[in-house]
Amino acid sequence: MIRLRHKLFLQLFRLLDIGMMAVTLFGLIMLVAEEGDPERILTFFRVTYRPVDVLAVVALLTGWAIILDSVVQYDTNRWLELRSRILSILKATLLSSLVLAVVGQVMSVGRFNRTVIILFWLITSGLGVLSRVLLILALRMVRRSGMNSRHVLIIGNQSAAEDLANRIERHSELGYHIEGILLPSGAALEKAPASRWPVLGTMAELQQILQKGVVDEVIKIPVNMADMSDSRRALQLGRELGVVVRLLPDKQDFSLLAQAQVEMFEGQPVITFFREAMLWHLLAKRLLDILVSGFLLVVLSPLLVVVGLLVKATSPGPAIFSQERIGMNRRRFRMHKFRSMYRDAEQRLQEVEHLNEMKGGPVFKILNDPRITPLGRIIRQSSLDELPQLWNVFKGEMSLVGPRPPLPSEVRRYEWADQRRLSIRPGITCLWQIGGRSQLDFEQWMELDRQYIENWTFWLDLEILIKTIPVVLLRKGAA
Repeated sequence: MIRLRHKLFLQLFRLLDIGMMAVTLFGLIMLVAEEGDPERILTFFRVTYRPVDVLAVVALLTGWAIILDSVVQYDTNRWLELRSRILSILKATLLSSLVLAVVGQVMSVGRFNRTVIILFWLITSGLGVLSRVLLILALRMVRRSGMNSRHVLIIGNQSAAEDLANRIERHSELGYHIEGILLPSGAALEKAPASRWPVLGTMAELQQILQKGVVDEVIKIPVNMADMSDSRRALQLGRELGVVVRLLPDKQDFSLLAQAQVEMFEGQPVITFFREAMLWHLLAKRLLDILVSGFLLVVLSPLLVVVGLLVKATSPGPAIFSQERIGMNRRRFRMHKFRSMYRDAEQRLQEVEHLNEMKGGPVFKILNDPRITPLGRIIRQSSLDELPQLWNVFKGEMSLVGPRPPLPSEVRRYEWADQRRLSIRPGITCLWQIGGRSQLDFEQWMELDRQYIENWTFWLDLEILIKTIPVVLLRKGAA
């Protein structure tokens, strides 16, 4: 019966939202489009409307229903914060206003003018927020009076469980009544100060407690990889008895569990970890790589030809230097650069290895490398030597922004923490380019790459690209 009431309540609230939008739009049409004129309003009801007008109304209601169902959190979850509810309804009203504008434009509905659309957005947003605030206030009053309460059992170490129970008690609007604490398997009763929360036993008694007492929810803390058997037992018993089970992961494992995605394979659920979920950002990144690299290859083609001819003319050897590098997930590819060193530079590496100025790590770098040609020094300082890498970007082997593509010999000497930078596509520029370039030591370089990977978004790429321009033009930190 409780679940039926919840479902009916959710459906009613969903209908109230879409009804609120429909009434708001109708009222605005009467007041704005029809200017509140009684005669025009009466005429509005007598007119036989075009099929396209009826279709516009159907499209509006359908679009609004899809948006509300997809964006708004119609959930009786007691742990869902008011802030989350407000943000979801504000997103829905904004998208619904955009749908109103599109339908009005495509189907030439004159009454959906700019004033109506703006007022519709403002009014529906205000009413949506007000309804959520009133709902929370009403639920708090009901739950604080003892109605609609839930009996909760907390499973976890005694001190952690008592701390959570105290925190829950401070939020009486949750309507939770703490039945007691259950210790993990093999745990002993801690010598803690007297507490109002009784310790009912250990996980071995969970089934008996659920059978004898009134328990609506079980909260398991902390959830970590070391006690999955207890969590699995709680989930199994909760499912068998129809008891809600909540798992609160500890901070160490939260980042792992937060990245889990449930997919289906031939009817069997598959839990996937660490797959990139920012698909739209990834698509935007790849489109940016293709468009920018393709555009620059065309526009800069005269410059590419001139630099190539100069390299060829000023020292013996090919104009383009191609070298095997390690890309995303250890895929090997040939990275291209304008040759800035003498043809026998790699054979002479042993002669200058002792001059390496890169502190720590496997990377080799010398500020005044004697193997660099006079022209090579110029094109390095101006970053012209890296222009051929635009072809690597266009092909998808590299990106405009990403960690520097390492040599196979460097990767073999990586520490475990450095391996993470191989999980994404390497790039021409990154945080190291705008943070010091050759002035950085190896550990600083790796730390900047880790920061980029952990905080990556499409907008971060745009920011790095914009900041790279003055760095290259002013030759900051160039070797």
